[in-house]
Amino acid sequence: MPMQLVGAIVRLQVQAASLKAGAKQPRWFDPAPLRTVPALQVTADGVTGLADDGDEILDVHNRAHPASKNRGGTNGLSVCFTGHYAAMRERFGDHLADGVAGENVLVAFDGTIGEDDLAAGLRVKTAGGLVALERIAVAAPCVEFSRFALNQPPETPPGRAVTDALVFLNDGMRGYYATPREAAATLRLGDRVFVP
Repeated sequence: MPMQLVGAIVRLQVQAASLKAGAKQPRWFDPAPLRTVPALQVTADGVTGLADDGDEILDVHNRAHPASKNRGGTNGLSVCFTGHYAAMRERFGDHLADGVAGENVLVAFDGTIGEDDLAAGLRVKTAGGLVALERIAVAAPCVEFSRFALNQPPETPPGRAVTDALVFLNDGMRGYYATPREAAATLRLGDRVFVP
């Protein structure tokens, strides 16, 4: 059975540091550490951004990052879709620009994609060949991002609005984690993404 095209990669980025800022409480979501790049080096340890000037920028979820947030290789790469951002903007507002949730790979796709749709993983057609992304898992939203979506200050006490936002942003709306099958690969803007 032929693979089905999902769309092309339209944004690649790394989190140079955690997007959760502040001491224990209150903490808040701050997208300032996001760095867009034209290419990502993908390994079992996580991703590294490859900048135009040749610099390499470790993602905070890469095992080699000094403040690594890697959880045993299950969250080293994340993927989201432009249709998910359209749905988030419709619900929360225009401040939820494409990429602000912090995923590494943003794929152009109208509509939303559920976890069941990704049960067989994703395939990325790169200059070096086909890259398999497997073990797709929901990137669960956090309270800090939910408050950011709601435009609430960090000291706002938890309430129904945050709970409702967490529910809406779950089930893949905020994106997915994926594990590369290949030992190393390079993803670039324009690479096409498929479901097998």
